[in-house]
Amino acid sequence: MKIPARPALLHSIRAIAALLCVFPLALAAQRGGDSRIKNPGGVAISPDATTIAWTLGGREGAQLHLTDVANPDPAKEKIVAPNGSTNCSNSSPVWSPDGTQLAYTSTCTGEAAKPAQAQIFLWSKATGESKQLTHLTGLFKQAAWSPDGKSIAFLFVENATRSAGALDAMKPWAGVIGEDGVEIQRVYGVNVADGTGSWLTPANLHVYEFDWAPSSKEISFIAANPPGENTWWVARLFSASIATGTPAGQPRILLDPHTIPGPLHGLQIAVPRYSPDGKRIAFIGGLMSDQGSTGGDVWVIPATGGTPVNVTPNIDGTPTYEVWTRNNTIGFIEDRRGHNLVVDWDADNHSLLAEGEFDAGMVTLGGGPIKNAVAYSRANGDTIAYVKSGIGQPPEIFLLSSATGEKQLTHLNDAAPRSTARTESIEWENQGLQAQGWLTYPKDYDAKRKYPMIVSVHGGPSASVGARFGSSNWSDLGYFEFQPNPRGSFGQGEKFTAANRKDFGYGDLDDILAGITAIEKKVSVDDKRLGLTGWSYGGFMSMFAPTRTNRFAAIVAGAGISNWQSYYGENSIDQWMVPFFGATVYDDPAVYAKSSAIEFIKKAKTPMLIIVGDRDGECPAPQSFEMWHALRDQGVKTQLVIYPNEGHGFRDPAHIKDRNERTVKWFADNMPSSQ
Repeated sequence: MKIPARPALLHSIRAIAALLCVFPLALAAQRGGDSRIKNPGGVAISPDATTIAWTLGGREGAQLHLTDVANPDPAKEKIVAPNGSTNCSNSSPVWSPDGTQLAYTSTCTGEAAKPAQAQIFLWSKATGESKQLTHLTGLFKQAAWSPDGKSIAFLFVENATRSAGALDAMKPWAGVIGEDGVEIQRVYGVNVADGTGSWLTPANLHVYEFDWAPSSKEISFIAANPPGENTWWVARLFSASIATGTPAGQPRILLDPHTIPGPLHGLQIAVPRYSPDGKRIAFIGGLMSDQGSTGGDVWVIPATGGTPVNVTPNIDGTPTYEVWTRNNTIGFIEDRRGHNLVVDWDADNHSLLAEGEFDAGMVTLGGGPIKNAVAYSRANGDTIAYVKSGIGQPPEIFLLSSATGEKQLTHLNDAAPRSTARTESIEWENQGLQAQGWLTYPKDYDAKRKYPMIVSVHGGPSASVGARFGSSNWSDLGYFEFQPNPRGSFGQGEKFTAANRKDFGYGDLDDILAGITAIEKKVSVDDKRLGLTGWSYGGFMSMFAPTRTNRFAAIVAGAGISNWQSYYGENSIDQWMVPFFGATVYDDPAVYAKSSAIEFIKKAKTPMLIIVGDRDGECPAPQSFEMWHALRDQGVKTQLVIYPNEGHGFRDPAHIKDRNERTVKWFADNMPSSQ
């Protein structure tokens, strides 16, 4: 990821992809997936940067491809699968340090169980054959080779019944709450030679991310006491001496953000990465809403522990993923006001070495196992591989080398339909802050006509909306679509992200309303036909907005929060609230009441459709029920739809289809055209 300050390379960077931002579920509800679009992922680059491993999903599961960088001819691609199996799934490739083997996850085990238990296989470059390495029962992810190539470690939940995370459907309440059936994600290590393995972290810590030390004798990891879906917001940084085949010892605490003074106090940490010499660990530290929605500053701490140092103080954007490129330089992906950068940074002098802007934010960059992860190799003076997509650009795999520039490796979607909708990044000022967002025009826009507009608020609030490929259903249906990144979002540094602390629904909503006003001065929007929608934090904003403004004609609130005081005792993730509200609800109930729609419900007059899953642990269904009940009793038009067996992120295609159709109909019925 090293970006030398060479004009030719910087020019090629500007022509490639942008930062992958959190895709809010509310937006997904309005954007239809196109089955004709092929979406590659799981990108891994060989150490010598000559071969790219990547996956492509299908009805029968994911296929694992190998592409020769020098000759990326689809006809010559290798397909990796145990014994050539085709009726199973192969994914998550990871190259060995010497490039002679490829570890990957496969369900091609010959077992009759449904769903099939995935296992890790090893593909040999020399023989072209695969062999099964693990024989485990449970869920695992983020496999990583030890630098000496002797072991593979991964996050593992033994005998798991659900994915480890708050977005998935929670278990039905039963037994001793908080004690029975708690599933813990730990680091497990396997000896590559014989498949024997052992736990590398203890049973009393739920691990979210980890990294190998260059010596292969230690790992660093971010973990907290279980239950894991709730305690990431109080997670600490640990290190542990390890040896596969021996019981996990007690790790050392390197950093506890809740006990140290300074700007990192009480914040969240993610993406731990050892420097090449093993002397330091870099990580992202900041105010984050959800585990996996990473953003903040880049911090560095001695690998033995000590005082963490912010190496990107007062940066104007939000680093989201980082790698050490040398012992004193760090490369990272940065979200800056919706415009997207790859940055090479001096970790010692806390200064910029070089940066490349990605096409003014009009495309996205991703393809790795965690947010914004690119596949990196030091070969050819630094090389990255990634999936690029965005406005007018369907997803394809690209490679960027400091020696040769950018190269497109796949052409999966050359014949894919392109949207004719126009989307542009817009910026506006409000209360001394500069906000940014995305405006999509109606299909066949005619400036002489007035059009309705849907305002889609992202979740988080610590997240952001970036450019996306694909048509907007709102555009196709004759609407403008406005996706704002108000204060509280990523993209303008930590002060901007923290600007809505203790102020939910006030300054951030004011930013959105100011954005609407700015848009109406620019294009022909019908101000009497404004719709508001959002999911999660966007769902809260959709519930709270009508208590402060009558500007919207109709609202669809997905997985929202209507009463922060009752919410505190209902959800499965109460730990996230203290960094944003400054105290628990028991210590400062007034700050929670200030942002609760129920407190001001008599002011709400806007028709509202409310949608939620019955097993949502992040924004439980009682919050939606409470809002629906209050609106109904006030005589406001409302409807509540609860979907069975759904969590915070819907999974059932029939439920997603029904949700989309209801959303479109609600706006059509409650914002009728007067033309």
